[in-house]
Amino acid sequence: MSIAAIPIKPAAPEPVASTSTPFERLGGEAGVRRLVDHFYDVMELEPKYAELLAMHPVGKMEETRNKLFWFLCGWLGGPDYFSQRFGHPRLRMRHFPYAIGTKERDDWVACMTQTLDEVEIDPDLRRQLLEAFVGTADWMRNKAESGNMPAGSVIHG
Repeated sequence: MSIAAIPIKPAAPEPVASTSTPFERLGGEAGVRRLVDHFYDVMELEPKYAELLAMHPVGKMEETRNKLFWFLCGWLGGPDYFSQRFGHPRLRMRHFPYAIGTKERDDWVACMTQTLDEVEIDPDLRRQLLEAFVGTADWMRNKAESGNMPAGSVIHG
């Protein structure tokens, strides 16, 4: 079972060819790898992301980087490496062991925003990716918080 590419529509007056996926617009595998590696480099180097980094399995950052790379390739309309290796992504299910609340969502989004600001990328694609990342990050919340309940089942109190 393959996952569909995220629906990203160009905001530019001149439409992007219908065969152009976000994966292709980002530069294919090399562009996705550059994005993923920079994201985790930022997370590992910036003290403000120490708590976010601590949520990741110790000593498994190469595996963590690869999993995000494999997922993003398919999510952006390229090869479906993640599903080929692990089956359907089931993002929320795979992240249930981690208490993800508003702070964790905001830290992840801030790290990705910094990454998108620092990696050379088309401004329209940057905006579209950020919008998709923000929506997905919000959907990943699974920690009950006063006045701000996440979607779906809550497992962390």
